[in-house]
Amino acid sequence: MTQLGEIKRAGELGITGYPYHKYIWVTCVDCNNERWVSYSPSKNLPQRCKACYTKYMAPIIGRLNRGKRSNNYKNGRKTEEGYKLVYVTSDDFFAPMRNSNKYVMEHRLVMAKALSRNLHNWEIVHHKNGIKDDNRLENLQLVSDDRHKQITILENRIKILKKRVMQLEAEIVLLKSGVKV
Repeated sequence: MTQLGEIKRAGELGITGYPYHKYIWVTCVDCNNERWVSYSPSKNLPQRCKACYTKYMAPIIGRLNRGKRSNNYKNGRKTEEGYKLVYVTSDDFFAPMRNSNKYVMEHRLVMAKALSRNLHNWEIVHHKNGIKDDNRLENLQLVSDDRHKQITILENRIKILKKRVMQLEAEIVLLKSGVKV
């Protein structure tokens, strides 16, 4: 029979991965359910089991400010590619443009509002200056997929050529100064 406060290694309990990690036998303060908990002398032990902790925290979490009012708000959400996302409610006119998480990319929403209509899935909003979170209307352009590919290829070619021009100008300056390249 296991005693409260008894400490065992993971290997003794049949837990794989870290066989020397320690666990302690504790009881929940709410439901008196006993269980093994990961143990470290430098950390406080959890007082509640997962089920009781969830019940305990539910009213507290419900009172927290959300969205822009939250202390953790950092100018909305962004995708991994750097595009800003805007939350859209289900009763909003632009709700059909939402993704499964109820967000719309901000640049698409700006263009849709300017056109006073929802955008189709095949319509692409291009950032003229290449900055993905610069969503001013004058920086946005509505294009089809094939046109967007052409624009992107040309913009990339221009970047390469500008870089080459800068290299050649630097070489010219060095040649005029008499330094061998």
